[in-house]
Amino acid sequence: MRSDLADKFGIEYPIFGFTPSEHVAAAISRAGGLGVLGCVRFNDPEELEAALTWMDENTDGKPYGVDIVMPAKVPTEGGAIDLDKLIPAEHRAFVDRTLDELGVPPLSDDVEHATGVLGWLHSVARSHVDVALGHRIALIANALGSPPKDVIDQAHTKGVPVAALAGAVEHARRHVENGVDIVIAQGYEAGGHTGEIASMVLVPEIVDALGDSAAVLAAGGIGSGRQVAAALALGASGVWMGSYWLTTSEYKLGSASGEGPSAIQRALLKATSADTVRSRIYSGKPARLLKTKWTEAWSKPGAPDALPMPLQNLLVSDAHQRISASENPDVVAMPVGQIVGRMNEIRPVAEVMAELVSGFEDARARLDSMK
Repeated sequence: MRSDLADKFGIEYPIFGFTPSEHVAAAISRAGGLGVLGCVRFNDPEELEAALTWMDENTDGKPYGVDIVMPAKVPTEGGAIDLDKLIPAEHRAFVDRTLDELGVPPLSDDVEHATGVLGWLHSVARSHVDVALGHRIALIANALGSPPKDVIDQAHTKGVPVAALAGAVEHARRHVENGVDIVIAQGYEAGGHTGEIASMVLVPEIVDALGDSAAVLAAGGIGSGRQVAAALALGASGVWMGSYWLTTSEYKLGSASGEGPSAIQRALLKATSADTVRSRIYSGKPARLLKTKWTEAWSKPGAPDALPMPLQNLLVSDAHQRISASENPDVVAMPVGQIVGRMNEIRPVAEVMAELVSGFEDARARLDSMK
């Protein structure tokens, strides 16, 4: 499984693995792919600094990247306290009432309440870029499309290529015009922020539209070697996988004890490909989430509309913390793609990667037999 893009990054396989866990990201890089650490959960630059220092020391010298959340246009924003005042009282009442109805207990008195994921704020995302460029990163990806031009230039000055997610051809063209090097064509079935066009249609559309102007990674609905082969057959230079790493043994986020599968993982393990929903309730922008009693509550008559980013995340941050502490898989709040139907066991990253490679080889052999 080779591609020019894999050779450019010095990795064995053109598999780019996005994850909020530095332990998973490092394991992906050690296994021959490119682990990409999601930075949005790091409110404090010092926390990200510590995570990237750990990755520098635990990737066996192999390359890794980071993923930020930054709109192309610099917004007017306040601090968390200022923004908190913009959240309507009826939204807060709905969240509190829903948590009570779902049996989610309050946090213990000794637990510090979350202030919201400030990584959604432009200023915090810029601090993520500054911290990341102080490390040996091989890629900066942006979940909200093209970062501002000066951020792209800043990365290029350091010799770091920039990737951006796109859900439509016009987005991809705009990214390249802005100086983006790699376009991640993320289809409708993907987890997290995603558009409305399915991968099978979107990937070749973007590949054809961009030609040689930028490399394309396929994202959405990829969880087997056959699907990797399909993505490359559609013209992609590699794949971008996120959801599939959530049920690896290295993923410990959201686990109260750190031992055994977390409530999030237990929920994912029993889900089918039909058990997701696209909603704005996680961040304020459309994102595919695991369908649970929490997401269903927001779709009932009388439920308020989601607030715009970043207010929605500030609104539900404390709720997410309470849900995580409750260890109840029926109410978890988790972005995940439709590939969740294939995520049926907890396995090490290295085993997942080996299966992707062998599955790719089997698919290639099957096609060769049809000559």
